[in-house]
Amino acid sequence: MAQAGADEKGGQARYTYRLRVSSAAHALLAAEWGRCRWVWNECVAKSRAVHLRNRASGAKATCGPAQLDRMLTEARARTPWLREGSSVPQQQIIRDFGRSRTKAHKDIAERLPVARRAGMPTWKTRREAPVTLNYTRRGFRLKDGRLHLAGGIVVRLVWSRELPAEPSSVRVYEDSLGHWYASFVVPAQVQPLPETGRVLGVDWGVRETATTTSDAHDLPHPEYGGKAKEELTRYDRMMARRRPKKGTAGSQGYRAAKRLRAKAYKKVARQRADTGRKWAKKVVRDHDAVAVEDFRPKFLARSTMARKAADAAIGATKAALIEMGRKHGRDIRLVHPAYTTMDCAQCGARAKHALPLGERTHTCTACGTVSPRDKNSARVMLVRAGLNPAGADGGRPPGALLQEAA
Repeated sequence: MAQAGADEKGGQARYTYRLRVSSAAHALLAAEWGRCRWVWNECVAKSRAVHLRNRASGAKATCGPAQLDRMLTEARARTPWLREGSSVPQQQIIRDFGRSRTKAHKDIAERLPVARRAGMPTWKTRREAPVTLNYTRRGFRLKDGRLHLAGGIVVRLVWSRELPAEPSSVRVYEDSLGHWYASFVVPAQVQPLPETGRVLGVDWGVRETATTTSDAHDLPHPEYGGKAKEELTRYDRMMARRRPKKGTAGSQGYRAAKRLRAKAYKKVARQRADTGRKWAKKVVRDHDAVAVEDFRPKFLARSTMARKAADAAIGATKAALIEMGRKHGRDIRLVHPAYTTMDCAQCGARAKHALPLGERTHTCTACGTVSPRDKNSARVMLVRAGLNPAGADGGRPPGALLQEAA
């Protein structure tokens, strides 16, 4: 299995492949992760100690990557166990710690609500922390279809597709089912598609995941989570009956129930991702430009629609559409969602009051246009993005001149 994703900031893409890990390689990877986890926890301890010392003395000592790199060098010099592992993933986990800590300080400086803050880095425990090892170019190489990692670790990849370019880094990780993957970072490659002369507006929702200006491209709510609810509830009860006391390892039955639950959730996640990618590919293939509501569904987690909104996977579907547009050179324009349900797509007039969620029809008091609420919002996306609404369905806007015969 291979998956492709993009890093918009750096013009990079990720290609993910399944790994076949032998028992010897598994032991080496587990030992490498144990060392990296120890480095992370040392960074957490060092950061907290500096913070407490600054608060007590009023000093302004720092705990940045430079200080942590020196700490790692000293630790490797006096600790043979740490020196047995490669320095590349250990240095990369310090970089990850630095980014996590910087994001937490930025959220505090911007005075974000506590519920929206990233939070300071915390301890990585042996039972809970997922295995994630990052290697830069000097820490890995590809030879004879195998991935050779620093420290003498060799794993076999399932080559479902070729890498489009030489990778600059790789992330090796284990998921909740015990499956191993390698995610390579390569320069983003644009694969242009033929022009169609059509545009599309997309409005996100809960009743339908995506409502567009073209009925053929609407994305109905698949409700994968609702269909698997009975199975997931049964596994949750199995885990609850076998839940171990705090600080003790789970029984064999608890671990079996946990694996069944993870497998069911993984299936639902893959169904959502597959549906989102296929819909995004269809939209990008049939349209030159797409106006997309820049909707952030996180606030729905505290509403009565939280379960259904999470099952709709709006964020993942939106990310898939943006990535597919970048991959094929299409124009994807993000539109601010404010007042999109109150504006009229025909005349631009704004309603005096917000429409309640139960009212699914938009009626303009200025021009009298009556249309489905979500369809009107999708057309508002086109207008705000500066795209010609006529390209959405082939019709002509009011007042357009007829084409003269040749």
